[in-house]
Amino acid sequence: MRIRDALESDLSAIVDIYNSTVPGMMVTADTAPISVKDRVAWFGEHNKEFRPLWVVEEDGEVIAWLSFQSFYGRTAYNATAEISIYVSESHRGKGIGRMLLDRGIEHCPEIGVKTLLAFIFAHNGPSIRLFEELGFKQWGYYPKVADLGGIERDLTIMGLRVEEAAKR
Repeated sequence: MRIRDALESDLSAIVDIYNSTVPGMMVTADTAPISVKDRVAWFGEHNKEFRPLWVVEEDGEVIAWLSFQSFYGRTAYNATAEISIYVSESHRGKGIGRMLLDRGIEHCPEIGVKTLLAFIFAHNGPSIRLFEELGFKQWGYYPKVADLGGIERDLTIMGLRVEEAAKR
């Protein structure tokens, strides 16, 4: 198993992993699958020097991915990034998300990130626990801001100051 920068040829696998989370209505706010074409511009916003997009590859297959995305799109927020992790269904619960998140936190100084944010549905207990275990705290809570199949869901914003994580 290895973590590497994503290639454009990985985009289909990245989208497949993402789409596998749509039916469960616990991870993404998309309510229908997306296409590779839908993600081309998003892919182009990533680069290894500032906002990396990584994949985890095992036996030649992409089984997970992590992205850093700019927060709020203003220069004053360049030291803040949103982090997202997605793991293929057959590899969930095996510590891959933890490994990726830990590596992402460690990598932050190299890309100038001092603050990490994660936007997680409040009913997604496994993700909230993972982020809490790695030092993230609840920094925001937005009640009933998402409509997932007629059910209103709350959004939790988790935050981490990277320098504080380095002290643990």
